[in-house]
Amino acid sequence: MFGISELAIILVVVIAVLAAKRLPELARSAGKSARILKAEARAAKDDDTGTGTDTGTGTGRV
Repeated sequence: MFGISELAIILVVVIAVLAAKRLPELARSAGKSARILKAEARAAKDDDTGTGTDTGTGTGRV
């Protein structure tokens, strides 16, 4: 019987053969999604660090 690694390799080969026409489109889409995710993570990190405009007059509650 096949192990997990053999089944994974077979699955990748089958997908590559059956979806060969769409692979460039899928790779392009995955790259675009990764860039968007990276930009959003960077923006969230910048928001977390703050811009120095906090006056410190808050109530202290979160």
